[in-house]
Amino acid sequence: MKLLSAVLAFIAILGCQKPESHAKFVFYFIGDGMGLAQVSLAEAYLADSKGKIGSEALSFTQFPVLGTATTFSASNIITCSSAAGTALATGVKTNNGMLGVTPDTLDLEAITYKIRDAGYKVGITSTVTLDHATPAAFYAHSAYRNDYYHIAVQLPETGFDFFGGGGFIQPEGREKDRTSVITLIEDAGYSIAYGMEAFEESRNAQKVVLLQDKSKNYLDALPYAIDRKEGDMTHEDIVRAAVEFLENENGFFLMSESGRIDWAGHSNDGKTAILETLDLDEAVQVAVEFSRKHPEQTLIVVTADHETGGLSLGWESQYNMYFDQLAGQTASIDNVLASRDRDMVLNIREMNKKSRIGWTTSSHTGIPVPVYAMGTNSHLFSGRMDNTDIPKKICQAMGIAF
Repeated sequence: MKLLSAVLAFIAILGCQKPESHAKFVFYFIGDGMGLAQVSLAEAYLADSKGKIGSEALSFTQFPVLGTATTFSASNIITCSSAAGTALATGVKTNNGMLGVTPDTLDLEAITYKIRDAGYKVGITSTVTLDHATPAAFYAHSAYRNDYYHIAVQLPETGFDFFGGGGFIQPEGREKDRTSVITLIEDAGYSIAYGMEAFEESRNAQKVVLLQDKSKNYLDALPYAIDRKEGDMTHEDIVRAAVEFLENENGFFLMSESGRIDWAGHSNDGKTAILETLDLDEAVQVAVEFSRKHPEQTLIVVTADHETGGLSLGWESQYNMYFDQLAGQTASIDNVLASRDRDMVLNIREMNKKSRIGWTTSSHTGIPVPVYAMGTNSHLFSGRMDNTDIPKKICQAMGIAF
């Protein structure tokens, strides 16, 4: 009888407990190509800049929850960006080269649609073009990830509230004979803001697409941090604009990609990769600032789609790194390649070697990637998981059926 009374009392206590809270404001940051080595390299670089040996923590590496995610695709142990983006957006594996579809090309539903239908505002941003693999995985479907026009024309059909970042690779199709994506976006009721000043004038619009100022290469990716000039839009700028536009009483979801960490990895460009990772960190800090206003309602998740370059802190049989050897690099390898300055490219590669930054490939690798989380229901992201688990856990954290 005493045991029964104790059980009934315990049940009564459970019934009086406050129900589990759900995340109302969700930030989902994806560092394209950002493995643990890229993060560690940026932290070591920061420490060295302060005259210390060791690691200077980034904002997101101080998050209380840390996990890892496997990244293989349905067809390969080493994923491409579109297959990884599909997994991170839909919770389903697909083959390399496919986007937002199953291996037999059936359309998949990204969590952005589930979140929109649940009454939240939705934003998608990237430092590369909006028709590139990761951002596109959150709104489009294509059996071929390089069918950029087919992907881009699906953007205005979503009705999502905010898009921001780079423009479009083939805005008028491969043959430049199709209706401009820009025209289709405007016809769908979006206000296109070219640059941050124009965004200030678009605050009262129903839906916004934020691109770079027209005096810049507004249809291209944002410049690398190392190549940035005065007036260039930054990742931090985009996230601040997105938060200002999306904030409302019902809540919002924002996916924001740092796309050029990956590109720097493909080029085996150490200093550029470091500065892109630090650039992502500055964007994440905007979300951290926001969370202080809504500490019981905000979830921030930072992860990657895969690692690029097989980066290592150390090269050959030495136990030293020499970050001072990077001081002379003032432009990205990609920017120098565009200028056809072969000698400068060779010089930058020599700087990498002298700094003891190592690379094993100019492509992706198959290692797991880190998952950092803080805020409401962030405990869900602790430990080992697959990349397909992350969107499912986000929906769980928001109280949305997957």
